[in-house]
Amino acid sequence: MTSVLFDVPGPKARRRQRLGTVLGGVVVAVLVGLVLWRLGSNGQLDPSRWAVLFDTRTNVPQRLLEALLNTLQVAAVGMVAATVLGAFLAVGRLSDHVWVRVPVTVVIEFFRAVPLLVLILFCFLFLPQVGVSISAFGALALGLTLYNMAVLAEIIRAGILSVDRGQSEAAYGLGLRKWQVMTSVLVPQAVRRMLPVLVAQLVVLLKDSSLGFIVGYLELLRTARSLVETLNFQFGPIYTFQLYVAAGLIYIVVNVLLSQLAKAIEKRTDRSAKVAATTAVDMTAGTPPVAGDTQRV
Repeated sequence: MTSVLFDVPGPKARRRQRLGTVLGGVVVAVLVGLVLWRLGSNGQLDPSRWAVLFDTRTNVPQRLLEALLNTLQVAAVGMVAATVLGAFLAVGRLSDHVWVRVPVTVVIEFFRAVPLLVLILFCFLFLPQVGVSISAFGALALGLTLYNMAVLAEIIRAGILSVDRGQSEAAYGLGLRKWQVMTSVLVPQAVRRMLPVLVAQLVVLLKDSSLGFIVGYLELLRTARSLVETLNFQFGPIYTFQLYVAAGLIYIVVNVLLSQLAKAIEKRTDRSAKVAATTAVDMTAGTPPVAGDTQRV
C-alpha cells in the first residue's frame, strides 16, 4: 500500500519512528529541565520578579499594552497597504503590455533588493529633506509597505501562475475577458493555494515592526527595552529577563492568533468552493431544484 508522496511505513519503520519520537522528547525534556534549573538557581523564577508584569503601580502592564496597540496599528496599516499594492503589482507584472510589465518588474525587484531597515531610514531621514513631513509611525508603516508589497506581489503572481492553464483557456473559450478570467477564475483559486504563504509573510511583517526602534517609534520591543532601562535604574538588573520574555510571549500569542484566523478563512473558502462545485454538478446533471432555493428555481 502506497501513498501519493511516500511509501506507507511498515512495522519496523513505525517502531523506529516511535523510538525516535521518544528519544527526541526525552532530549527536549532534559534541555527544558536544565534551562529551568539554571533560571531557578539564578532566581529568575522568583514570583516576585514576575509580579512586576502585573503590578499597575509600576506602570509596566499599561506601557506594554500601549506598545502592543502601537505595534498592531502599524502592522495593520502595513498589512493592508502592502497586500493591496502587491495585488496590483502582481497583476501588472502579468500584463500582456510591455510598457506596463517592465516598469512594474523594475519596481518589484528594486524594493525586494533593498533592505527593510534602509527603507525605513530613507523614509524617516530623506523625505523631510525634500519637503515631505513624516512621523516615526509614517516612516515605519511606509517602509514596511514598500518592502512587503514587492514580496507579496511575487507570492500572488506565483499563486496565480500555479493555477492549471486549462482553467484560463476554458474561461477564454467561454468568451470572458482577461480581467474577468483573473477576478472570477484565477484569483479565487490562487488565494486558497497561497494563503499559508501570505499569512507567513504577514507574520514576518508583524515581527519586522520591531525595527521601529531605529526611528524612535514606541513599539513593543522598544518599550520593553525602555522599561528594562528604567527598572534597572531604579532596582538594578533584576527584571531584564522577565520583560523580554513578556514581549516575546506577546509576539507569539499575536502570531498564533493570526495563523488561526488564516486557518479559519482557509476552511471557509474551501467549504464555499465545495458548495459551489456541488451546485454546479447538480445543475449539470439536471438534479431537481431544492424547495426554497430561489437561485435554482
